[in-house]
Amino acid sequence: MPTYSYPGVYIEEIPSGVRTIAGVSTSNTAFVDYFKRGPVNKAVKITSYGDFERTFGGLDSQSEASYAIQQYYQNGGSIAWVVRVDTSGGVTATMDVGTEFTVDAAGPGSWGNNLTVAVTTVGSVFNLDIVETVTIKGKQVVANRESYLNLNMTIGNSRYVVDVVNAQSTLVTLTRLAADDANANPSNLSATPLTLGEDGGAPTAAELLGSDGSKTGMYALDNIAPDIFNIMCVPAMVNTNSANIGANYKTVASFCEARRAFLIVDIPTTVSSVSGMASWSQLDTLRNQNAAIYFPRITVPDVLNEGRARNIGASGTLAGVYARTDSTRGVWKAPAGTDADLRGPSLTVKVGDLDNGTLNVIGVNVLRSFPIYGNISWGGRTLEGADQAASEWKYVPVRRTALYIEESLFQGLKWVVFEPNDEPLWAQIRLNVGAFMHNMFRQAAFQGTSPKEAYFVKCDKETTTQNDINLGIVNIVVGFAPLKPAEFVVIKLQQIAGQVEA
Repeated sequence: MPTYSYPGVYIEEIPSGVRTIAGVSTSNTAFVDYFKRGPVNKAVKITSYGDFERTFGGLDSQSEASYAIQQYYQNGGSIAWVVRVDTSGGVTATMDVGTEFTVDAAGPGSWGNNLTVAVTTVGSVFNLDIVETVTIKGKQVVANRESYLNLNMTIGNSRYVVDVVNAQSTLVTLTRLAADDANANPSNLSATPLTLGEDGGAPTAAELLGSDGSKTGMYALDNIAPDIFNIMCVPAMVNTNSANIGANYKTVASFCEARRAFLIVDIPTTVSSVSGMASWSQLDTLRNQNAAIYFPRITVPDVLNEGRARNIGASGTLAGVYARTDSTRGVWKAPAGTDADLRGPSLTVKVGDLDNGTLNVIGVNVLRSFPIYGNISWGGRTLEGADQAASEWKYVPVRRTALYIEESLFQGLKWVVFEPNDEPLWAQIRLNVGAFMHNMFRQAAFQGTSPKEAYFVKCDKETTTQNDINLGIVNIVVGFAPLKPAEFVVIKLQQIAGQVEA
């Protein structure tokens, strides 16, 4: 309360109570797999395929997700979170610089054998050069170079070599050797390669799933907060133990559900017919409202194999289509139809209308080829989308719209915590949530011609009783009328009999 001490005019600014709720991202996609280089069990944000090549090495014949990421960006993807899992057999390239410190590649794999380290002493300090070379058309060329100047071996000094390099380098990590008890700098060293680096094998289901406690595998995504991911792809899962694949995908789907994300499931190469797809999709463990599946698999030209067709899962391609549709139309538009074209791939199976109908009614989305339009996504159902399930989350856009609203409100209402739980707070909540929902209504995200028909926000003494207040609880009820895709377009045609003049 201001103090009024002199006669005159006082100006006071009164808070409006409006706290804008911003919509969160809808198509940030997470990929978990083996990659030939890059940090292990750490989710790295990339914004282009060039970023992926620089950090994770680009395409690799052992990495299903490397092809999925290429397809993701080719089909309209924007932001991806990439997790490289630690697979058995991978060895990190290494070398010792005198008796002072060890240099290890930033991650396991044979790529580390392409690194060289050079030391140049300059008086009481030294310089460190790290160079990565690659072979292009038979010639060695420099791909990356890192130079660190005026370093020393004095622990605690601002130019202590281990601290400086480990804080900045994307190529190596340094470890001081226990045998070195003095602060003497290393001697000159000409460019010397790291050795012993070996690539790992194909990831197992356990490596892909990882551990919640140690935040490995897919659980590495928990460390990206306050950022989020919205879509999940684990292409390598289909190459693991086929007997447990349904249970493994169920674990991934549960992980996504708890984080308000959506999973795109890949199918094995052995599922190559409509009947096989119908049978495989009946695994009870596959049914989940936060997941979708597509048939058939696709082929893409493999630049690592002279452009021959490589058979891959469609998850990365569809994640790109989701992102493109979200950007141009909104998350409430089904990522299907003639504008959901697949850019680059070919289909391994041509599916006709009757076979399409067989799969559609059991919640399997079909990739089709049509004249003029080419290869397109021709289905928008979740894995709860079978007709017999009669689920309210039958359609992908309806489920993803709900996830978008949930996450936006979850992020945008944190200010409510510890506020006085009474009508002034409830009024602010109704105002702020209502403004967010009305903005979606104006973007044609809901059914109805008026806000009353499209959504409602309720937060008052009916939703929050005195007992709730005593327990520190405020209840907010938000409802919306989702737009459901026009899945069946029925044209009724009638012939009019000619009339005879009297």
